[in-house]
Amino acid sequence: MKNSFFATLKKYRHAWAFSYFALYLSWYIYLERTITAKSAYHIMHSALDDYIPFNEYFIIPYYIWFLYVAGLVFFFFFKDKAEFYRYILFLAAGMSISLFICQIYPNGTDFRPVLDANKNWATKLVSLIYASDTPTNVFPSIHVYNSLGTHLAIVKSKHFAHHPKLKVLSAVIAISICMSTVFLKQHSIIDVTGATILCYFAYALIYSHAPAYQEQTEKETSQIIG
Repeated sequence: MKNSFFATLKKYRHAWAFSYFALYLSWYIYLERTITAKSAYHIMHSALDDYIPFNEYFIIPYYIWFLYVAGLVFFFFFKDKAEFYRYILFLAAGMSISLFICQIYPNGTDFRPVLDANKNWATKLVSLIYASDTPTNVFPSIHVYNSLGTHLAIVKSKHFAHHPKLKVLSAVIAISICMSTVFLKQHSIIDVTGATILCYFAYALIYSHAPAYQEQTEKETSQIIG
């Protein structure tokens, strides 16, 4: 029994990486309390934002984000330690940089609509988000960054190399989540663009050097044949 317990601890010793999220949450809460709607901050707004209508039903993909990101975190945790570390590093890098930007460059939005929470179930859910998440600390969008990063991690993972339909589904989910941030008026197009650029550089540093599993397999096969 004792040996089994220590064997389990050794097998999952990479769980220490979860401590990052406690640090992130503490930092995020600090920023939410210090950079508020009443404090001075830069308004993130683009003319394109004015052409995007509010649509409360995008709350569905917006909430799916939590399952999408956390689901892959735990999948890699139990399935592949190396991919778990790579994915956590990707998330931690972007999330930390995002908070650092908000720390030195306070920012937020001012175009949330006045909601009738009792209009339907979707507006009720949106009102819950509005109540718990202030319109500050929005650039770059962590929702967008993590969604794009999760899809890229799936595409690069050997565990999904032979599941093209799942990759397509992942792309649809990631794009829908990114769209939800602007249709719910949580973010400006500027926030989405910033997150996409940040994701590009993080990918280049963390993922691009490791070819997709399928490509790597084909390369090794051709070398053996040749």
